Amino acid sequence: MTHTITRRMLCISTAILTIAGAVPLVTGAAQAADSIKLGIVAPMSGPNARYGAFSMRGAELAVKDINDAGGVDGMKIELFNADSQGTPVEGVSATRRLIDQDGVDFIIGDVSSSVTLAMQPVAEDAEVLLLNAASSNPKITYQAGVGGFKWTYRNYPTDENRALIVAKYAAEQRSFTKFAVLSVDSDYGRSAITFTKKYLPDFKGQILSEDYYKEGEVDFRSVLAKIRDNGAQAIIMYGLADTTPIVARQMIELGLAGKVTLIGNGEFNTEKTIKSAPSALEGAVEAAAWLPAFDSPASKAFVEKFTTTYKEAPNNHAYVHWDTVNLLAAAVKQAGSADKEKVRDALSKIKYKSPVGDVSFDDHNQARLPMILLQIENGKPSIKGAYTADIQYPAK
Repeated sequence: MTHTITRRMLCISTAILTIAGAVPLVTGAAQAADSIKLGIVAPMSGPNARYGAFSMRGAELAVKDINDAGGVDGMKIELFNADSQGTPVEGVSATRRLIDQDGVDFIIGDVSSSVTLAMQPVAEDAEVLLLNAASSNPKITYQAGVGGFKWTYRNYPTDENRALIVAKYAAEQRSFTKFAVLSVDSDYGRSAITFTKKYLPDFKGQILSEDYYKEGEVDFRSVLAKIRDNGAQAIIMYGLADTTPIVARQMIELGLAGKVTLIGNGEFNTEKTIKSAPSALEGAVEAAAWLPAFDSPASKAFVEKFTTTYKEAPNNHAYVHWDTVNLLAAAVKQAGSADKEKVRDALSKIKYKSPVGDVSFDDHNQARLPMILLQIENGKPSIKGAYTADIQYPAK
């Protein structure tokens, strides 16, 4: 079930790819003379290498399926990868290698928003289509399309999408109007609250207190006591997965469990987190780009095929890269050509049916992409549906 919201109304991979540099991976039949050259920029090494491993596996699976079925109008996809190491400097170098040495016309990347932001001007100068599949910083699309970068598109919801969807659901479906903030003290945590504040007045919501925590903090009792006494109905928390169980257990100590609800994003829905403090997590609300449990035939088929192929379940990074390769193939087919300008034009007009819901792009080249809304019910995550959100962009 897909709902439309307007402004008004990980598992960890045990097999890390160790390929360094840009190495062509041709799947299906032998390399065709008339092919689609696609590069992937992702962290293949470094602390985020597990994300790169899942990203590559998802992309490889999509490429293999497409090529085994005859390609896109007979054109096979050549897949190249380049290691960003999760840093902007290496991401720029990886992007240039794919363009200058491998001659790609299309790039998917990067997992990290800071890397993607650094890649944008490189792709723009080279007039190469940059499709982002996993970065969530809204600035990427603030400055894309009519914002300036004509060659950047994003097939992933932003932090602003998430904040709007969660706030809307909490206000209209749970009737919450009084909120407290307890979020991680980082660009991500503070930005999510900034976006929440941007839309909360539309839903007659107010923030009664606002607190941020540093990574490694373990005592939240004084903040939780303040929240208990100020009458907040929900705690808006965009935070670290390891911190959520600590906060939840201390909510029980302070008598907040069952009275004040966690909303936002902090891996509320994992079995480990729920088991840490079930009474505090009951009713928690979270939005996700995709989940293996999402009940659609196409999503289930992907999960089954990925698990069979790689002997482990896919995570979000595997799914979004698999889906973005399929999106690109659909745009090439609609364009009737692998010419990058024609594909770009087709992408702007496309109506793509993803496993989560219908996808189209706005004038900032941002996908109007459904997010999955979860609520913890009876100790288990319950999917409440897939929701889209229309962003209010900054004035030009």
